[in-house]
Amino acid sequence: MSKKSKVTFDPKKFLTKVGDGKTIAKYQKDQIVFSQGDVAAVVFYIQKGKLKLSVISERGEEAVIAILGPGHFFGEGCLNGHGLRVATTTAIDECTITRIDKAAMIATMHKEPEFSELFMAYLLARNGRIEEDLIDQLFNSSEKRLARLLLLLANFGKEGRPQPIVGKISQETLAEMIGTTRSRVSFFMNKFRKLGLIEYNGKLEVHNSLLNVVLNDKPEVRTRDASIST
Repeated sequence: MSKKSKVTFDPKKFLTKVGDGKTIAKYQKDQIVFSQGDVAAVVFYIQKGKLKLSVISERGEEAVIAILGPGHFFGEGCLNGHGLRVATTTAIDECTITRIDKAAMIATMHKEPEFSELFMAYLLARNGRIEEDLIDQLFNSSEKRLARLLLLLANFGKEGRPQPIVGKISQETLAEMIGTTRSRVSFFMNKFRKLGLIEYNGKLEVHNSLLNVVLNDKPEVRTRDASIST
């Protein structure tokens, strides 16, 4: 009598199905998923759509710190002992989001190594993105920061070519994310359009050629070894 083969665990399929401690919710444009200061007890996974993460200072100033899309986790700070949300997440367009209770998330990571690998890969990629954002903010001009942000929003490099940016992202939001003014963003967006690097056609389309703006005079981070003469 032959033994039954073990069913392979598919982490992405797991994230798109309802189960113990796991639900799926739909959010409309401009709907808040959670607010800064809310109790943190759930991890979220985006199946469809985009949302923005924003923080509000004690003086009431708001800043957009990230825009997330399909395949991104968020709210994972609850796994690290954060009892309250440190940011507000708002849907930019219609979103389908998986909600995973903290206990179910921890149990799945212990039980299913494939899921742990997927989640770890996300965390490492996000950490690399944060480091790149810091370098970008410190060394690049606002024009190059905007070009890089548009390429990231269009998922450049993930599907072979940039994808149309679905959902209206205001110039104010873009300005907040790269640390400049709306007027500067407007100036550079018009420049990119006139040069044929982007198109407006009901939705924003980014061309591969926009990468040249980022690559020209790309800053080099000097390493300690490089600073020591031989």
